[in-house]
Amino acid sequence: MEEIKRQTLVVLVDNEAGVLSQVSRLFSRKGYNIESLAVGATERSDLSRITIEVMTDDDHVLLLANQLRKLIPVHSVKLLTPQKSIRREFIIIKMRTPCADRRNEIIQIANIFRASVIDVTTYSVSLALIGEEAKIEGLLDLLREFEIMELVRTGVIALERGETTIYEQTKERGEFSHSKVQ
Repeated sequence: MEEIKRQTLVVLVDNEAGVLSQVSRLFSRKGYNIESLAVGATERSDLSRITIEVMTDDDHVLLLANQLRKLIPVHSVKLLTPQKSIRREFIIIKMRTPCADRRNEIIQIANIFRASVIDVTTYSVSLALIGEEAKIEGLLDLLREFEIMELVRTGVIALERGETTIYEQTKERGEFSHSKVQ
């Protein structure tokens, strides 16, 4: 039996209503829980990029990728390995600060992690951090001893290192080809 691990799929899709629903339904139908999901614009206004993390083994992630490729609005699917990709997450945290000492403690912790202090009031401080999952978890571990009022995380976004891209542009037609999973 193969090792179950966190797998990252990057999917380039048409930027139109209902596409995210089609993609997420595929995972639901196959019985997979999406661990992380981030969707955003690309350099082209007609395309969106979906980064999906799922817990599965190598064989099943390839089956999922091939099923994704069959969806009409999908242009490309790529499996990213941690060694060959740049992965980041964004988090915003609002902390309750009933006194100046507590506020200063939280700001000192933020400085250690190079988090930005983005809002300060008499009774709260808000922090923002972009980083790898381990860095964000490290910050959260220290902040859990204080009162977290609100927290929001983007989910992982990722790019492959180097000069390769998720899609190939065909020179003669100016269109993106449906590429195979790599």
